[in-house]
Amino acid sequence: MDIIILISLVVLLVLGALFVIPRSNIKEKGKEASSGGNGKTSRSYSKKDVSTHNTRTDCWIIIKDKVYDVTPYVEEHPGGDAILNSAGGDSTEGFFGPQHGTRVFDIIEDFCIGKLEA
Repeated sequence: MDIIILISLVVLLVLGALFVIPRSNIKEKGKEASSGGNGKTSRSYSKKDVSTHNTRTDCWIIIKDKVYDVTPYVEEHPGGDAILNSAGGDSTEGFFGPQHGTRVFDIIEDFCIGKLEA
């Protein structure tokens, strides 16, 4: 019985660390990726520009007419390779799906590099 309690505590600690540690690392990486580090979207990209960034090592996505370079986040994405399904394209529908918690809305803005051309 004591072993079960001990294992449960260890599992809870590991899960807690997964939610706290990646978030702080992601914010720092995202700031490097944002334009000028000020979080403002000053550059415009065409859909063709975005479409060329469609790999694990160069991954851009579009969400509500904003362009995000999520390359630093691909390996840390809790949904695994699901983030690559929209690499180089529009990820709006998948992003607003039920699988994402509210903290994802804070995280994503750190990766914004510009807006989509009209």
